[in-house]
Amino acid sequence: MIDSNLYLQQCHTVHVHSIDRLARNTNDLNNLVNSLNDRGITIIFHKENLIFSHDIAQSAMNKLMFQMLAAFAEFERSMIRERQKEGIAKAKAKGLYKGRKRKVDYSEVQNAMRKERATFRSVARQFGVGVATVQRALKIDIKNGD
Repeated sequence: MIDSNLYLQQCHTVHVHSIDRLARNTNDLNNLVNSLNDRGITIIFHKENLIFSHDIAQSAMNKLMFQMLAAFAEFERSMIRERQKEGIAKAKAKGLYKGRKRKVDYSEVQNAMRKERATFRSVARQFGVGVATVQRALKIDIKNGD
């Protein structure tokens, strides 16, 4: 998103609070920084005190710091995801995590589609849901063999 927004506007410098705020993994971060630098845009990471510019030769130490900090940011994100999955699994085992309740009963949607030979869009309007919800209800119907 940031890449496409900067492409449309004339921008010379991007200020970022921290490396982990710009991208979720090392590859994306590397590609984004290189892409911005190739277009003459300077990136300043304030927390890490790193500056990447197309016209400043990058020292080996600067590049190493960038790669290490990016790897740690990706690692931290992975750890958060793992802990979240563990917590959800424990909550499900206790019966506490059931997800959001459905807005509409899928069997009603399935019946409406069968009886009226209606379109996805008309049934979606009838029940006040999105077309994707109607499609999902029918997909479940097909999986169950009804």
